[in-house]
Amino acid sequence: MSADLFQGVDYFNLDDLLTEEHKLVRDASRQFVKREISPIIEQAYEDAKFPSQILGGLAEIGAFGPYIPEEYGGAGLDHISYGLIMQELERGDSGIRSTASVQSSLVMYPIFAYGNEEQKKKYLPKLASGEMIGCFGLTEPDHGSNPSGMVSNYKDMGDHYLLNGAKLWISNSPFADIAVVWAKNEEGRIHGLIVERGMEGFTTPETHGKWSLRASATGELVFDNVKVPKENLLPGKSGLGAPLGCLDSARYGIAWGALGAAMDCYDTALRYAKERIQFNKPIASFQLVQKKLAEMVTEITKGQLLAYRCGQLKNEGKATTQHISMAKRNNVKIAIDIARESRQILGAMGITQEYSIMRHMMNLESVITYEGTHDIHLLITGADITGIPAFK
Repeated sequence: MSADLFQGVDYFNLDDLLTEEHKLVRDASRQFVKREISPIIEQAYEDAKFPSQILGGLAEIGAFGPYIPEEYGGAGLDHISYGLIMQELERGDSGIRSTASVQSSLVMYPIFAYGNEEQKKKYLPKLASGEMIGCFGLTEPDHGSNPSGMVSNYKDMGDHYLLNGAKLWISNSPFADIAVVWAKNEEGRIHGLIVERGMEGFTTPETHGKWSLRASATGELVFDNVKVPKENLLPGKSGLGAPLGCLDSARYGIAWGALGAAMDCYDTALRYAKERIQFNKPIASFQLVQKKLAEMVTEITKGQLLAYRCGQLKNEGKATTQHISMAKRNNVKIAIDIARESRQILGAMGITQEYSIMRHMMNLESVITYEGTHDIHLLITGADITGIPAFK
């Protein structure tokens, strides 16, 4: 693999908008990626194995629940800091960002936002330190874009709940210590339950044969008459809005993360174009190559401004589901387009393991689908501006 020479992409002096703390957080994450991710990620991807040895390092840079208050083990950072961490991690690999994103937004967030004090103190510090890893169970084999149709359910058995059902495409599930699972009660109301590894009837089969997110562990959650203690029910919120609130946080992180992948592809293509000689001059001197590069940096800059403004709104408590949906859709789409254009600049070299572009491209094929497909996010914006939901 080529040396990691990445220094960042900042065409519009966006660093001027960041605080010193933001820059420190970003730079620490960038150095972690250079030191711990870049040297191993191509082999991990080829082996289709999550590099679990990095979990401690992810915790040390604050990648697990960075916006969770310090009293619960988090770093107490703002949402722009969270975004910058996700940007740098996905610059390394989307699968690594997914691991941190799930831990932060889909496990720690619901426990913090919907859990009681006992649950927060029991789980959050261990999740923040990486001592405990979690996953999020919403998607089912027959219910992806329509999570309200879920069939996973639990019954009140007096001194415990009895949980049955299955979840599919679950990041972190093969090695997760806990799962935040969404299921319907006997009245059909959706609630969150914390299911712990070791509970009888709870299994997490791993998903194999992926061509995308190969350095991320993906699997199922299967519940066969699992006895869940009543104190493991998240009491703060119920209904579909509860898991969707978690997805808002995760999608926000993806909006930043996808920029990291786009930046890495652009940076690689720019360096290569300056060094690759054809017709006795670097290919960067040709108009069509400059067109590709100019369009890439323009889209990255627009995506940065969109993510930053979304972060400001998150910090102010004003970011809506629709704001976050637009940012996720736009930034993932520009990232996958940039990956494809970058690959063309590298020609045949672009498909080799020596460069990160093809890995990013394959990863982004998942990112453009998960946590709301590209088309569903388009319809979320469409419903918001017309007042007419097209997916119901």
